[in-house]
Amino acid sequence: MKVFEPKLVLIENQALDYDLGVEIKTRYKDKGISVEMIESHNRVEWEEEMSPLELFKKAKETLVVGVKKTLRFKSCQPSADYRVVVNTSCPGKCEYCYLATNLGSAVYPRVYVNIDEILDAIRKHIKKSEKSVTTFEASSSSDPVALEHITGTLGKMIEFFSQRDDASLRVATKFDNIDSLLNIDHNQKTRFRYSINSTYVIREFENSTPSLTSRLQAAHKLKTAGYPVGFIIAPIMLHKNWKQEYKKMIDKLVEIFTDIQNLELSFELIMFRFSTQTQNIIQSRYPKTKLDFTKDQKKHKGFGKYVYDEETAENLRMYLTELIEDRFPKAEIEYFT
Repeated sequence: MKVFEPKLVLIENQALDYDLGVEIKTRYKDKGISVEMIESHNRVEWEEEMSPLELFKKAKETLVVGVKKTLRFKSCQPSADYRVVVNTSCPGKCEYCYLATNLGSAVYPRVYVNIDEILDAIRKHIKKSEKSVTTFEASSSSDPVALEHITGTLGKMIEFFSQRDDASLRVATKFDNIDSLLNIDHNQKTRFRYSINSTYVIREFENSTPSLTSRLQAAHKLKTAGYPVGFIIAPIMLHKNWKQEYKKMIDKLVEIFTDIQNLELSFELIMFRFSTQTQNIIQSRYPKTKLDFTKDQKKHKGFGKYVYDEETAENLRMYLTELIEDRFPKAEIEYFT
């Protein structure tokens, strides 16, 4: 899959105080892509009036470059102790994406150029942590792999964590442009988890993302390069022939990992969920979406959120657990939610 290239670049004035900000500006000007300066990466204003669908499309074609000013990290359970944000949103257009709804109109891919300050903040959080190994999640607000060809900041974080015995990094991704990361001396301190799903879910809802095969091939490259690798099956959905479809997904995983499938892998299992608010936003952007917003086989979880009911959830958990344990007996299922 081709890497993301924006049609418009908006750069916060302060970002030009950093080498990466100047580099990005120069790169896209040289490519003939429109580059405009803005006062704040948090206040992007569009000149024309647009429908939700038009606004979403415009934002996803725009790269925003800024300086990360909030350097106090939030908790990121159950994935990690802290979330570390080097970018927000991503070029993907997954219809169910919680980020696409939580960010409102700010769904544009946004990168932060002050990586050295972010690394200093990580040091401070490690120092105040009472854990022997403090874990950081790099993908709670974005897919950093999708924008790595623009910034190189993920590579710098991998190098940073490789030198520490008291911390580790976790990265979740759908994207396959990982070749620049393969020769980094990572010291196994960064774990990649690939988000995978049935062919139906990827085809219908994960727009502008690599295929299942491309993701698994990228994951195999990372595993061969010595990185710890896992998989996030999310969002798990009921759909026509869902058992057969998820079996095919695991079969494809076995096929590509046939030479190393007995090694340890990790799995995170996350069910489809939605709220009335997210439903309204999604349907305004994707009027013809096939996402199932009915209340059938679902329960209200609080805060307006719906998930599958206990019986359905247990059926999903048991079936996927049996598939994984049968093919990957050494695998760890970290959680099902």
